[in-house]
Amino acid sequence: MSISLRKALIAASFVAAFGALPLTQAVAQDSSAAMSKSSDNQTVPGKVDDAWITTKVKSEFAANKAVKATDISVSTTEGVVTLSGTVATKMEKTHAEAIAKKVKGVKSVDASGLTVGSAAASSKSSGT
Repeated sequence: MSISLRKALIAASFVAAFGALPLTQAVAQDSSAAMSKSSDNQTVPGKVDDAWITTKVKSEFAANKAVKATDISVSTTEGVVTLSGTVATKMEKTHAEAIAKKVKGVKSVDASGLTVGSAAASSKSSGT
C-alpha cells in the first residue's frame, strides 16, 4: 500500500507542477504582448484612435446633406479634429463643426482652415 500511496503522491506532484505551467506561460505571454503594444504606441483600450475619429467625421459629413463632404479635409491629432477646405456658407461651416464635435473621442474642433465661399459662387459674383 505504501508503494501505491507513493506513486499517487508522485503523480499528484507532477500534475500540480506541470499542470500550472501552461497557465503561467499564458500569463507571461499576455503581459509581454501588453508591454509591446504600449511601447509601440498602440491604442490604449478605451481610448479612441485618431484614424477612427477622422473616418467617422468624414462618414458623418457624407451622410449629412447640409455639408458638402468632398470639399472638406479632415485630420485628427490626439483627439483634436482639424477641418480645412471650402464651404459655401457660414451656416455650412458651423454645421460641419457641430457634426465633428458630436463624434465620440473628439476633444475639440479647429475649423480655422475652412474658408467660406465656393469657386462657383465667386465665379458667379465676378460675372455679374
